[in-house]
Amino acid sequence: MVDRVEKAKEILKEETGELRQFRPFEKYLFNTIAICWAIFQLSLASFLIMNSTYVRAIHLAFAISLVFLTIPLFKKPKKRLKFLSVTDKIPLIDYIFAIAGALSALYIVLDYNGLAMRAGAPLTRDIVIGLLAVVLLLEATRRSIGPALSIIAIIFSLYAFFGPYMPDVLAYKGVNLSKYVSQISLSTEGIYGIPLGVSATIVYLFVLLGSMLEKAGAGKFFIDLAISLLGKFKGGPAKAAIVSSALTGLVSGSSIANIVTTGTFTIPLMKSVGYPPTKAAATEVAASTDGQLMPPVMGAAAFIIAEYVNVPYIEVIKAAAIPAFVSYFALFFVTHLEASKLGMKGLPPEKIPSFSETLKNGIHYLIPIGLLVYELVVLRHSPELAAFRSILVLTGIILVQEIIKVRKMDSSQNIFIAGIKNSLKIIGDGFVGGSRNMISVALACASAGIIVGLVNTGIGSMITEIVEQLAQGNIFLLLLITAIASLLLGMGLPTTATYIVMASLTAPVIVEVGSRYGYFIPLMAAHLFCFYFGILADDTPPVGLASYAAAALADSEPIPTGLQGFLYDMRTAVIPFMFVFNPDLILHNINSWSLGILIFVMAVFAAFAFTSVLQGWLLTKNKWYEIPFLLAASLILFNPSIGIQLLHLPANLKYMMYIPGLALFGFVMLLQKIRMKTEMSYAA
Repeated sequence: MVDRVEKAKEILKEETGELRQFRPFEKYLFNTIAICWAIFQLSLASFLIMNSTYVRAIHLAFAISLVFLTIPLFKKPKKRLKFLSVTDKIPLIDYIFAIAGALSALYIVLDYNGLAMRAGAPLTRDIVIGLLAVVLLLEATRRSIGPALSIIAIIFSLYAFFGPYMPDVLAYKGVNLSKYVSQISLSTEGIYGIPLGVSATIVYLFVLLGSMLEKAGAGKFFIDLAISLLGKFKGGPAKAAIVSSALTGLVSGSSIANIVTTGTFTIPLMKSVGYPPTKAAATEVAASTDGQLMPPVMGAAAFIIAEYVNVPYIEVIKAAAIPAFVSYFALFFVTHLEASKLGMKGLPPEKIPSFSETLKNGIHYLIPIGLLVYELVVLRHSPELAAFRSILVLTGIILVQEIIKVRKMDSSQNIFIAGIKNSLKIIGDGFVGGSRNMISVALACASAGIIVGLVNTGIGSMITEIVEQLAQGNIFLLLLITAIASLLLGMGLPTTATYIVMASLTAPVIVEVGSRYGYFIPLMAAHLFCFYFGILADDTPPVGLASYAAAALADSEPIPTGLQGFLYDMRTAVIPFMFVFNPDLILHNINSWSLGILIFVMAVFAAFAFTSVLQGWLLTKNKWYEIPFLLAASLILFNPSIGIQLLHLPANLKYMMYIPGLALFGFVMLLQKIRMKTEMSYAA
């Protein structure tokens, strides 16, 4: 098991860029830069007031310098270029790259007034440094998250230059070198655009909060709490994996980190009660992938949604709430059906931790999370202020926790001094972990900004026409193209980058094409659609790294694990299609708690009906003639307007259509109960 955990951690290290083994002074240098980054971000949230362009540039400079210090040019050794793949020290060339990258990122700050005075007419020096910034950013991104995003940015850049020479269908006015650099490197339209701004002002603080909670011990508490509550039930470890992954997902935006944190404990427990390795790993993959859907954090992309749609972040949380919880309830149902099919039981009592003892020992970890939710939902404070205050409270909790620990272990030493030392180490580790986790996010946002900046030069309207022609005005086909493109892009890109690219290209098209053909699609629904399929790409075979991490822990094959995980995720994949055509599911213009709860409950039953079709099981094995009834029930409960349209009923009777939807679902359950009783009587 130790070897499997190490293998999974290696995959996580590859994602976070933790590849080099630093020498002592190099570790000190890296940690110092990482801690300075954390202090800078906390200062912005408290007392430091700075021009937003300065903030974005400094944020990017930290990320670029750290990635060059951490990840070699080649991850696998090359015979003649061994010095470019060194992992036991930082070679001179990477020090040069780190300094040059940081300075080129900061150029917009160092000559801010001069660049503002000659906007649109850059000097030769501006062009050279601007191009250097692009090249070093794309190289840093390649090292951090792989080549896909850098290649896409290069393709868009080449298209921008050669647009006038393209065939008529693809031709557009294009850009020259001066305009390219002005747009991408010397303004807030490209690299220093909205995505990087959100990363610099909001996302970092949430990632830092998650890192500090993890270093303080909250991850183990979430797992033990879930097992103590659910371990005794049928398929209990799988249900505990879902709850612990959801809790971890509250403060983590990484599927792989979620898997390594929770799967280390939950996958062996699932296997111990009879889950096959592939299904145990796939359950953890599906649960951890959905962790990015869980409000209030939802990963970096959710904050960018708020900026793109121009709404307060609380509106994103409101829109995402029902789909996220429906998805988790449906996964809960999946594990129950799997346990029923395999005849599983729960964990033996001796393997289940005491709920009261677990809660008593870790309830303090819920305080900063509770404060975060209270600040966001009740007080309606900005995300950065809510996260900052939660970090302050967590810092105090860590201090008290460590003093109490020292007192229990050794009362002879100075309790206060020892407690402060221990808490400072945990906080420092949290700062370093937060900065390390932010490297890929910051670089993805900056590189995606290149694509967004070029789209705004005129490529966007060109792509809109092409996508619309491909879809032939069919909104269903357009959504399918967007979903498939997101899954394909997501194989090589992190969720945030996938969302930014797809939202920039297709979200406005979805809204526009929908309106032309009589469908009202809120902009929020279009953006969430892109967001969901970017997340689902995390376990899409053959690339999904989440599947590889879980397979390493379960000792299963990655591709079958990914296929099984994707089968489980089909219950999530249907939800975006549903909320595009039924905005009630994202609570669009729904301000009544009672109506919101009704919509949620009916959506849960809809997901149960659809999930039972995928699993081939409800109370017992489905018969072929029951499947149409389940699909019809799912469709009506997800979107009652369909019944209104088919029966030509008044629109005000829409919610009455839930009754026939429930009746269809209940009818299948009744058929299966009768069949089960008949089979039991024959067996007797």
